[in-house]
Amino acid sequence: MLLPRILIALVGAVTTVSAVLADFVVPHLAAQHAFNPGWPPHAKFHDAQYMVMTVLLGLIGLGLALRQGRNTRGRLLCAAAVLATPWLGMIGALLFPGTATYDPEFSDRTLFVLGVHGQVFTAIILTLALLGATAATLRTPTDPTT
Repeated sequence: MLLPRILIALVGAVTTVSAVLADFVVPHLAAQHAFNPGWPPHAKFHDAQYMVMTVLLGLIGLGLALRQGRNTRGRLLCAAAVLATPWLGMIGALLFPGTATYDPEFSDRTLFVLGVHGQVFTAIILTLALLGATAATLRTPTDPTT
């Protein structure tokens, strides 16, 4: 189960750092999030909550994916589910009324990939990678001793 483990670990690494980079560290992106003067303090609170939650989910997923020992299949499936949570949450947030992937004042600085907002595109790609890793994990015969 090396390939699924590698895929899941890569998604785990991206998940661990992505929200903090996008919302707090990278200046032109952070200006749209944590340092956006148009956001009220409560909105910034929820952005900070999302950043911390995503780091924690990423670390949990990485720990599950990289841990050696028994029940490798179960740990990899659990890791994939944990790591899918923030990405599916991002996609699901678009279903709520009044939400948008960017604020209008940043339309000229918003990255689109194949017509999809960059963050949503990333969420789709990483979710598909986790689905692929999950399928590969389920198709791999298990060793009764693990």
